[in-house]
Amino acid sequence: MKTNNHLSLRRLAMATSMVASLGMLSACFDGDDDDPVALPTPTPTPPPTETTFNVEPCLNQMIPGTGVTVAQAVVPDTLTLDLSAASGFPNGRKLPDPVIDVTLAVIFLDLSVNGPGTLAGLPLNPPANDVAFRDTFPYLAGPQGSPPVADNSGTMFTFRSDPVSSYVRVDRMGMPAVSTALIPSDRKNAYNDAGPAADANGDFVPDLAATLTGLTNALADDLTGAGLTPCAVPE
Repeated sequence: MKTNNHLSLRRLAMATSMVASLGMLSACFDGDDDDPVALPTPTPTPPPTETTFNVEPCLNQMIPGTGVTVAQAVVPDTLTLDLSAASGFPNGRKLPDPVIDVTLAVIFLDLSVNGPGTLAGLPLNPPANDVAFRDTFPYLAGPQGSPPVADNSGTMFTFRSDPVSSYVRVDRMGMPAVSTALIPSDRKNAYNDAGPAADANGDFVPDLAATLTGLTNALADDLTGAGLTPCAVPE
């Protein structure tokens, strides 16, 4: 008998609790549309941690076949020529040399894994100039369409003999892509007005390193996603 009483009390308590709950719900929803609804606040997803890279290994790696590091190749900004070595960029420059692709490869990629010609070998690049280069001066391909002059053999070239003071340097391109890609916009005039002596003095080294770091931070995941190995290392 006591057991039955206990069961009845328990059922009564449960029923009372349910009725109370229903009463609270009915008080919240009175039939109009202005009843507030409390929704759980989702926990915001934390932003991904940005990885920064140290580009010093890129600047200190040796460029195969040259005997110089990347830093030595771009500072000072000059194009060297060794007549005892095979010709072709960076030892001089042939017209068909993919200089921009090679330059980008040596400043972004681990050259012990991906060679300097890695980017130049991508199928996105045209296999050759659309018009064959000449074997004699001026070596460039002839103009397409109707030439502006009847004789385009190069024999009618007239070279100017004005003094150096008559000219103004607009851009210096000793090593292609250095001025274009690695010097910040607000420093390009100063860079183009300066010369190799200022480069060797280290005047623009902080600019080069800062720009290369920013580009590497932005492109590292794209390089690895393409199956390439960046030369920079996470800090």
